[in-house]
Amino acid sequence: MAALASVEHLSAARLQAGLDTAFGRVAGRFKRPEVRRRARSCIEGMLSGLERKNGWSLAEYAGEGRPDGMQRLFNAAKWDVEGVRDDVRAYVGEHLGEVEGVLVGDDTGFEKQGACSAGVQRQYTGTAGKITNCQIGMFLGYASSRGRAMVDRELYLPRESWINQPDRCMAAQITEHVGFATKPQLLQTMIDRAITAGLPFGWVTADEAYGDNGPLRRFLESHRIDYVLAVSCSHQITTRTGKHRADLMAAKIPKSGWQRLSCGDGAKGERRYDWALIATDTPTHRLLIRRSISKPSELAFYLCHTPAPVPLARLVHVAGTRWTIEECFQSGKNEAAFDHYQVRLYPAWYRYMTLAMLALAFLAVTRASLGPEPDPPTATHTDQLIALSVNEIRRLFALLTRPPINEPHILAWSRWRRRHQTRARQSHYQRQQIKDR
Repeated sequence: MAALASVEHLSAARLQAGLDTAFGRVAGRFKRPEVRRRARSCIEGMLSGLERKNGWSLAEYAGEGRPDGMQRLFNAAKWDVEGVRDDVRAYVGEHLGEVEGVLVGDDTGFEKQGACSAGVQRQYTGTAGKITNCQIGMFLGYASSRGRAMVDRELYLPRESWINQPDRCMAAQITEHVGFATKPQLLQTMIDRAITAGLPFGWVTADEAYGDNGPLRRFLESHRIDYVLAVSCSHQITTRTGKHRADLMAAKIPKSGWQRLSCGDGAKGERRYDWALIATDTPTHRLLIRRSISKPSELAFYLCHTPAPVPLARLVHVAGTRWTIEECFQSGKNEAAFDHYQVRLYPAWYRYMTLAMLALAFLAVTRASLGPEPDPPTATHTDQLIALSVNEIRRLFALLTRPPINEPHILAWSRWRRRHQTRARQSHYQRQQIKDR
């Protein structure tokens, strides 16, 4: 995508051309032209101003008369979803890639009703901050100085409620070769794919659910990958004097052992903390400790692995990069419809999510293509503009590219919805009558 100078260059034609370029990376994965066109329309719908972006609304936005085709795109149409994933990763690497890029792993919850959606059960999700009925998606984010996006995804399948129930798996189209994998194992699989694909990166970071996992750390070390992984306060650190809990080691740090550094910009400015670095019994591992300035009792711990010496400021920067995946989740759900889907089948989840990842990647690449936007020569302090965000670019796309009003099409969809709702209500009443007998 050619470099743009300011918001004035984000015309409808330029945005549509940018999306055409992004979709052109994956177009060959759709062999049938009608499936290819529908996938392109689906992504545009995901970026639109629709209130909800499910199969019905995406089909209506695309100008189709019924939702069947869009639902078939997710459920039954033949296309190479893993190839599209690989193309999205390559697209992100080409436009955002840097040798010092950071892979960021994390999971997020998608709250659901019912028990038929693949992987759904009552389980804890940080998204809701509680145990709730939900699916858990594992994601691999990519962050560099140019921007951030998602490059891979996996759906977590609980062992007892899913993998150990073949009939339930069969109903959700989970094939026999799909075995149980923990969340750290799913993250390792995605990192391994990024390595094999040659995605440029220099670091891996994740929260303590992954930092406390020994096999994941050993995998990264075997590939000589630098990491800054959060660990729990009870994590055992081995020094020359023996094994110690991370939080007990923090209590022994003298006042002079702390340095005040920023780990990057946040929504309210620089995120400044006090940091300390503790040596371990090996030259390649160190314990990084973060202390809140306003609440010194609030500590966070990171295990760092660097085969070559690295300055403290660099470790701090990577630790701060871990929060970029939270921004990706927020942008993905708010701007690219990550959580709008109503699919239930296991393959359909991957199809929907992969197309949504491409939509988010397009926004990130468009943002990266924007050069500094100069203020008007006579601008005062209050006239200055904050840099264009992914969120604002999506709003501009939705407003500039929305289709013209077609009243017969809108009214036809209203009639279709009401007919479907009538049939659904009748079916519900019939099931209730059978149950009450």
